[in-house]
Amino acid sequence: AGRAWGSRGMEGAAGSCRAPLPAPCGLLRGLLLAVLAAGSCQGNSVERKIYIPLNKTAPCVRLLNATHQIGCQSSISGDTGVIHVVEKEEDLNWVLADGPHPPYMILLDGSLFNRRVMLQLKGTSRVSGLAVTVAKPSPPQGFSPGLKCPNDGFGVYSKDYGPQFAHCNKTVWNPVGSGLSYEDFDFPIFLLEDANETQVIKQCYQDHNVPRDGSGPEYPLCAMQLFSHMHAVTSTVTCMRRSSLQSTFSINPEVVCDPLLDYNVWSTLQPINSSGKVDPEKEVIIVATRIDSHSFFWNIAPGAESAVSSFVTHLAAAEALHKVSDVHLLQRNIMFTFFQGETFDYIGSSRMVYDMEKDKFPLRLDNIHSFVELNQVALRNDSILWMHTDPVSRMNESVEVQVRNLLDILSNSSVGANVTLQEAGYSQPLPPSSFQRFLRARHIPGVVLTDHKTAFQNRYYQSMYDTPENIRMQYPEGLSPEDTLEYVTGTAKSLAEVATVVARALYRLAGGANNTSAIQADPKTVSRMLYGFLIKMNNSWFQSIIKPDIKGILGDVPQHYVAVSSPVNTTYLVQYVLANLTGTVVNLTKEECLNPDKTPSSEKEMYEYAWVQGSLDPNSTSRVPYCVRSTVHLSKALSPAFELRQWGSTEYSTWTESRWKEIRARIFLVASKELEIITLVVGIAILIFSLLATYFINAKADVLFSIPRDPGAVAY
Repeated sequence: AGRAWGSRGMEGAAGSCRAPLPAPCGLLRGLLLAVLAAGSCQGNSVERKIYIPLNKTAPCVRLLNATHQIGCQSSISGDTGVIHVVEKEEDLNWVLADGPHPPYMILLDGSLFNRRVMLQLKGTSRVSGLAVTVAKPSPPQGFSPGLKCPNDGFGVYSKDYGPQFAHCNKTVWNPVGSGLSYEDFDFPIFLLEDANETQVIKQCYQDHNVPRDGSGPEYPLCAMQLFSHMHAVTSTVTCMRRSSLQSTFSINPEVVCDPLLDYNVWSTLQPINSSGKVDPEKEVIIVATRIDSHSFFWNIAPGAESAVSSFVTHLAAAEALHKVSDVHLLQRNIMFTFFQGETFDYIGSSRMVYDMEKDKFPLRLDNIHSFVELNQVALRNDSILWMHTDPVSRMNESVEVQVRNLLDILSNSSVGANVTLQEAGYSQPLPPSSFQRFLRARHIPGVVLTDHKTAFQNRYYQSMYDTPENIRMQYPEGLSPEDTLEYVTGTAKSLAEVATVVARALYRLAGGANNTSAIQADPKTVSRMLYGFLIKMNNSWFQSIIKPDIKGILGDVPQHYVAVSSPVNTTYLVQYVLANLTGTVVNLTKEECLNPDKTPSSEKEMYEYAWVQGSLDPNSTSRVPYCVRSTVHLSKALSPAFELRQWGSTEYSTWTESRWKEIRARIFLVASKELEIITLVVGIAILIFSLLATYFINAKADVLFSIPRDPGAVAY
């Protein structure tokens, strides 16, 4: 760009030079081009000397629904402020009142990241942004930026159905929920994930910003700049309308927001035709759980208790059932379902119900015999697992009989196991669960299994602290990554016991008559899954069970946010773990596995085929790939509101995520305003002088750069 500008800028000078004077003009042009080229080459080097980038950060971004916008954003050019470290509440006085150099960029200790402090900062113009550190250990009083009544208004309870239970009137499920994630902040907020970068910021603050001798610090001061400008505003209705208009009338449309979407994962114990319809007389038991989580910061969603504990237990139960020899003889089929986007008003479950109602799914609602959902199950007190049912539908006599049978089977299946199942109570409503979306469509007998009778045991619901430590996962020191993967923790044993009880109950519920003592979930499998989904996705087991072309999904730190690009890594991994645990290795070549429709005996309508990497050959560095046949499928987890273009819907989820241009953070030293003004004035003066000098040199070029006449030349 510098070269092109330099050439155009010299056209006038070149035009004014006369034909006999090429050398001086060429010299002047070449000199200017060299200076500009050198400047462009050195630009990055100068920037590195001025700025220190912060590379391990996570921003708070803007999300929108039918009526609101939530989250954070910076101005279009980023927000800058003088850094002030706040480690105790008294430090806020400097930021809010005493400090002489506003606006401030606050480095906030994680223990102070709460609703009360944030609303104080939200109400002042003296704050330009926040960088939040992770509190270690996790706040003992708990921390949940989610709502006290999750997914309120999108479950089954309303003014028309169990109004006494609507809006958590009977039970406040998440009492520590502050609703912080659902506030709208007009300044950027970033999470600092790297302790070393946090220390660099604190050292810069100590060197330059700490008040000396009771007076304010002197320039230069350490400052921070955060970039997180969001394109979408107001609501999903507004941003989707703008994006739609752009797509209709613009050659290069600029989309400003995207719906939250992904895929549900599902499979059946007995294979069914995924492109056809199940016989209306065939009964199916649905086992369900969610696989997504959320926190205040984008893509920081460990979800150990809120999601991982339940779907890992679900996967272990599926494996245990598939090992039973007579499953093909069971009277009823069992469908294992993993819903995406449930955190955001039941995206995945509402879409599956919609597809069943519109005959876009192999099952219809009439095929559902009963519904068993695993919710949060890792934090049991005294090994008690609570069985929640819907008191409103149980007023129907036939539903009551089926629910009572379901509860009895579950209770009997726990005999001899280290799990005690108890009913939460007839007057107790269902907790937030995918089952509620199915009840909105039809009275289905069902139960939701949780580790809590009333309020959540999880004090870190939908937060960055819902980590392995929250579900008491502990490993001995000094283990290698491979040993850690194989180490069976107490948490793994506990969840395997729950999976065993669920698998045995499902076998009985499906019509199984044999002794269930042989049905046993494998604690070692549970350990591997917990390690992979909570500690390190890029491990040897996950590497061996996925396709070679998607090995890039294996990042180091697992996160379970639904996002807008799909499938996300969690969906892929649940899909391939389920296929590995319930599928069969078949003797097909790579070509046959990738194109099963060309193999007559493949039964492509009934099964899915995957050519996976396999384990490393012990005698070489290459892998031994193989073909897996399973009944695992994906189905859309996009809210019906976007298919129907009802962006203001109150029936379906309308959550979208804003687009942005760049997300970055950096620190640097900033000079005083006076020095900046002096520098600007001097720079303008030099520029004007340079322009005048260039003008006069250009005007007198024929004199300054004339070639003297040859003394021997003869003039006529």
